[in-house]
Amino acid sequence: MHYPLILRSIVVLVVASMLPTSNAYIQNRIERDFLALTRKVTARHILLPKSREVALALKQNIRNKVSPPRGSDRQPKYIVDVFSAAAKKFSLDDETATHGGLLGTLAPQGYCRFKQLDEACFEVDLGEICGPVESDYGYHLLLVQERTNCEKIDGRYTRIIRGADGMSKVFVEDACQEGGEQKMTQLIAQQMGFWSGVSIAGGVLAQVTANAANAVDPLLAASAANAVDMGMADPMVVAMAANVVDVGI
Repeated sequence: MHYPLILRSIVVLVVASMLPTSNAYIQNRIERDFLALTRKVTARHILLPKSREVALALKQNIRNKVSPPRGSDRQPKYIVDVFSAAAKKFSLDDETATHGGLLGTLAPQGYCRFKQLDEACFEVDLGEICGPVESDYGYHLLLVQERTNCEKIDGRYTRIIRGADGMSKVFVEDACQEGGEQKMTQLIAQQMGFWSGVSIAGGVLAQVTANAANAVDPLLAASAANAVDMGMADPMVVAMAANVVDVGI
């Protein structure tokens, strides 16, 4: 059995496992994984033919109904009501059109079957008519009603609700947001402690296996020499073993 090779392989694995365990790396990795698992969105869309002009025209029409131009005698309307009505009337996505274009309620990232739209759900402004977003199916208008763990875009606000007048939109701060930050901080502290322990244990194991490898190499050479003296081994094989030991393979 090739004991030195096995021992050196263990050392390589230990060292490789220790390479990416710096504090900055661990913290960034945990934060990224935490956000990927906890980012969720409630959004609506309207799928239109591949005509940017049509998409922009409908977008402006919705905006005008939400906030009528100055001098108009029309009353403002709640943005979700107007967008939902437009989705039912114009969207080519039959699956969501009947539900006012609803893609999902607090759906995780990656849930939407339209890849480009899924990405946009976590990039566009909260509570605004956005788009057109182009996909393989056409152009989409998009309205994000609620989104979690996207503070770089939304700040402390996570959703919109209907105002007291029944027409305006109100941005709401999620009371659970702070709790999510505390959970992430605790997770980082736990993982940092875990990986620090792994690094220390890995260093000890690496030293032990290195010492063992150094002890085994001469032992194998001596055993091979004894085997030759007793006529139990090929001298050429023994010479090759000695060369392996000399070069430290």
